[in-house]
Amino acid sequence: MKLDANLGTEGEYLKRAGETARAAEEIGFSGVWSSETKHDAFLPLAIAADATEEISLGTSIAVAFSRSPMEVAQTAWDLQNLSDGRFTLGLGTQVKAHVTRRFSMPFDRPAARLRDYILALRAIWRSFQAGEPLKYEGEFYRHTLLTPFFDPGPIEHPDISVHIAGVNERLASVAGEVCDGFHVHPFHSPEYVRRTILPAIEQGAEKAGRSPESVDLVASAFVITGTSERESGEQREALRAQAAFYASTPSYRIVLEAHGWEEVGGRLSGLAREKKWDEMPALVTDEMLSAFAVEAAPGEVGAALKERYEGLVDRVSVYLPFVPGERDDFWREAIETVHDG
Repeated sequence: MKLDANLGTEGEYLKRAGETARAAEEIGFSGVWSSETKHDAFLPLAIAADATEEISLGTSIAVAFSRSPMEVAQTAWDLQNLSDGRFTLGLGTQVKAHVTRRFSMPFDRPAARLRDYILALRAIWRSFQAGEPLKYEGEFYRHTLLTPFFDPGPIEHPDISVHIAGVNERLASVAGEVCDGFHVHPFHSPEYVRRTILPAIEQGAEKAGRSPESVDLVASAFVITGTSERESGEQREALRAQAAFYASTPSYRIVLEAHGWEEVGGRLSGLAREKKWDEMPALVTDEMLSAFAVEAAPGEVGAALKERYEGLVDRVSVYLPFVPGERDDFWREAIETVHDG
């Protein structure tokens, strides 16, 4: 199992992207992931690629449906070339309201659309590499024009790893069918991964005649840790509120179902509709919180991550962003323990 770092998105994170990635490489992380909330997911990786030599780089995630497959294909091609083959393209669907109202783009049958999107990407990349005519005509996307003036041409490492993120079985099945990896949402439990995600990946892989072992499983873990009970308690209550927010969203109800907590999800949804935000965290019990988060002393986080995830996922990261110079001893211990053996 590998331990990765998450790049932050606050403050002048973009100006520090090279420094952060270089420090992550030096301290021993296997990879760094960028995310897309307030900012573009690709820009920091261009800086990080130029500042590092070995560490893997990936988007976790970039929103697919806000962009054309051709646009993403070009950006991924350039990042793969710049990083000498270290780039992983992680894509997500986002939810309908954001795609249609924030990005003003179409959103229908997201799992089928994302599958078609990935097949389109691979067709475009084949044309880039081999110089063959571009002729992709799928259910949602059609790419049939690539003249020499717009063709970037072949690169040394043309096989770009494609991951997708998701919560439900349909997207996990798509990952099993056509992807190299699947990103488990931070709001998860090991039981949910075993009961819901892994069988769906296996189903998709069987449909495509692939081995499910060809799909890497990547998880970002909520972690509660502190040097005092006060610090740990503050983190615990912050995560309780975050878990309540996620659990109130119908699309995340499937995580609760793995534990028989659907009724709590219904109550949380009702409180969210009434905008009773302050009442929601109380419905997330300590038992629920322990299912969704790792809690350990700072020097024991690595061991706790290893106990929870080894044999279940291939890569794990802590939801907390990595900041060079802050808690370096904590990160070194976690990396050494997770990577041991």
